[in-house]
Amino acid sequence: MAFDGITTNCLVQELNKTILGQRISKIAQPEKEELLFTFKGVSGANRLLISANASLPFLYMTEENKTSPLTAPNFCMLLRKHIANGRITAITQPSLERVICFTIEHLDELGDPAVKYLYVELMGKHSNIIFCDSNNIIMDSIKHVSAQVSSVREVLPGRNYFIPTQEGKLDPCNISRQEFISTIFAKPMGLGKAIYTSLVGFSPVMGVELAYRCGLDADGACASFTESQQDKLYQGFELFMDEITKGHFANTIYYRDESMAPIEFSPLSLHIYENNPSQTFEAMSELLVAYYAQKNKYTNIRQKSVDLRKIISIHLERDRKKYQLQKKQLEDTEKKDKYRIYGEMLHTYGYQAAPGDKEITVVNYYTNEQLTIPLDNTLSAMENANKYFDKYAKLKRTSEALSQHVVETENEIMHLESIATALDIAENEADLNAIKEELQDFGFIKKHHNKKKTKTEKSKPLHFIDNNGFHMYVGKNNYQNDELTFKIATGNDWWFHTKGIPGSHVIVKSEGQELPDETFETAAALAAYYSSGRDNDKVEIDYLQKKNVKKPNHSAPGFVIYYTNFSMMATPSTKKVTLAQ
Repeated sequence: MAFDGITTNCLVQELNKTILGQRISKIAQPEKEELLFTFKGVSGANRLLISANASLPFLYMTEENKTSPLTAPNFCMLLRKHIANGRITAITQPSLERVICFTIEHLDELGDPAVKYLYVELMGKHSNIIFCDSNNIIMDSIKHVSAQVSSVREVLPGRNYFIPTQEGKLDPCNISRQEFISTIFAKPMGLGKAIYTSLVGFSPVMGVELAYRCGLDADGACASFTESQQDKLYQGFELFMDEITKGHFANTIYYRDESMAPIEFSPLSLHIYENNPSQTFEAMSELLVAYYAQKNKYTNIRQKSVDLRKIISIHLERDRKKYQLQKKQLEDTEKKDKYRIYGEMLHTYGYQAAPGDKEITVVNYYTNEQLTIPLDNTLSAMENANKYFDKYAKLKRTSEALSQHVVETENEIMHLESIATALDIAENEADLNAIKEELQDFGFIKKHHNKKKTKTEKSKPLHFIDNNGFHMYVGKNNYQNDELTFKIATGNDWWFHTKGIPGSHVIVKSEGQELPDETFETAAALAAYYSSGRDNDKVEIDYLQKKNVKKPNHSAPGFVIYYTNFSMMATPSTKKVTLAQ
């Protein structure tokens, strides 16, 4: 979620409680478009990190002290010159704009009291940090914007500072019922989009949330709503704004699923995600620190696995095309028996064919039906028979070879799909290294023999404990699956796996005890979650005791066979287990 005006308002209220009245102790610029302020007051020291990065603008309180360059950039030096040791006298937000204004009181060169303003604009690619004098004349900014870049507003020293107006948007802090209804419901679009394109500071998710809270369809056309529904939306909007102005913030991160991949954060409770896993924080700054750390972790793994995904995708695409071609060629060889019968019939009835005949009709002694056999009129009946036998022999050889190739290609597709699933559940670089090693071992990636081998952390299976105290192990790749099933598990332990689709081997250590039904269901839910079917509502799971699971000779890692098993439907989940320490 991008910084919207509501998140900004939440931060302003938080900053007013923490750093208002404190003095600026240190100013640093650790990154090109980033500032780190250290404040000191009666309550102690606080740090504020601000970023105007176009792809990731943010502002929050932090305990981290980032390393600064030996030579401070010019913008940092200017701030140190003018507002070092200055005191924060006001922190404000115009309307619900994504702008925070810091009013700073300091002593000028003559020792007289003076005021400066620092504007932080959290506006996506237009984000900036702008330093102004007491008359709101720009002294400098962390990013310069010339007329060639923006015809709307120049951000250069000597220019007047102003916030660009958002055409067609209304101030949600100062809006009448009539303005609200007439503006939103006059738009030829869905209600959710109409809300966030009409109100300053509202993001798309907040537009959908407001409609959802009022029991209205966010995708419904604005013109389709009745007067009572329009009134209902305005009443919901008033309650929405009341939460904001009174600071009734929930500060929550919402996750896609139990993988804890963050999909949204919000200062207010998002009812649209009420069924998703979530985590609540006391302060918005705490939320943002956790959100960006989790987001970066998830994003970094995805980025680091891009090359591996591409390699797997290329091999899968090639193998699937090859498989379809082989299947078609195999189907074409099914007519081989027809040629064998032609040859046999010609050996038996060939004497009936006259020289120059283009066909002969005989009785097929296998079916007692009439059979017409095409002939090459330049050859004798026996020569035609031998020609058909040659065709039969060639197709038979082709069929035997293709049957083997089809099985090999099918197994390779299954192997690659299992590796792709392992990539989806990889949690760290060690997991990616294990997958890369498997790809190298099977020739999908060229193996480089480095004389110096760097010691890397070994990927380990996941280890959970369920509510009944049983230990469960989940393989994160094919090598781990084999290790769990054939080295860690004993004969009476229970083995779980998704039916017919790639997934992890899940082992439940029985320790000689009989497993309760809840443990079976929990293990099945784990097997469903750590599989390619994790996004499905229900997944079929096979389970049996490990002693009945066998591994064929020379099969790919993770591949097993079994014949006597139980099955159940499970909802993918990790809710009823905790990670073992």
